[in-house]
Amino acid sequence: MAHQIRITPSILNADFANLGAEIERISVTSDLVHLDVMDDIFVPNFTFDFAHASEIISVSKLPVDAHLMVADVDQIAPKYAEVGCASVTIHAEATTDIRSTLKAIRSNGARASLALKPKTSLDPYLEFLDDLDMLLIMTVEPGFGGQKFMTDQLPKIAQARKAIGSKPIWLQVDGGVSLETIESAAAAGADTFVAGSAVFNSADPAQMVTILREKAQSAKN
Repeated sequence: MAHQIRITPSILNADFANLGAEIERISVTSDLVHLDVMDDIFVPNFTFDFAHASEIISVSKLPVDAHLMVADVDQIAPKYAEVGCASVTIHAEATTDIRSTLKAIRSNGARASLALKPKTSLDPYLEFLDDLDMLLIMTVEPGFGGQKFMTDQLPKIAQARKAIGSKPIWLQVDGGVSLETIESAAAAGADTFVAGSAVFNSADPAQMVTILREKAQSAKN
């Protein structure tokens, strides 16, 4: 079964002082823009609070894919949907009520997504597939950009693809996605790719998105 390829550049590696212009650079070739929200509690880094994130969401020319790496995710996630995110991802390790939070995200108009850290087994969360619009398999430890892709996560990606089957659920990977790694992730079953440094550290971010998409698509053919 063929799956549409989606590239969602992460602004974690963009110029924070000029995010509007940075998003504009990739708007023609990207599907969404990935917004990494970190609170320095769930992960040892801080990026944006809700007020700042809301500003970015309101001015983005691309639909926003919010990845919430925060401790208060059950309370805050629906608010990201309310302010216009196209997709909101919560971490299985941070939420106290996965099904209710995913339902609240959907009821506020966004796609609901669940993320798993590298050391988190997929098996306990398969019961939530019908509550999901996207499943995110982390291929680095969340918290910092520029990390190396963890190839030991490829079997988990393949397991997720098999479990999803024909369900209309996007399978996203985030962490170390580059020209060297995107094909193996796509071959394992991923169809939605977060790329940060590979895109924004390149000479032509928009063209890099196109090249990444082509490489992922070639692995599916």
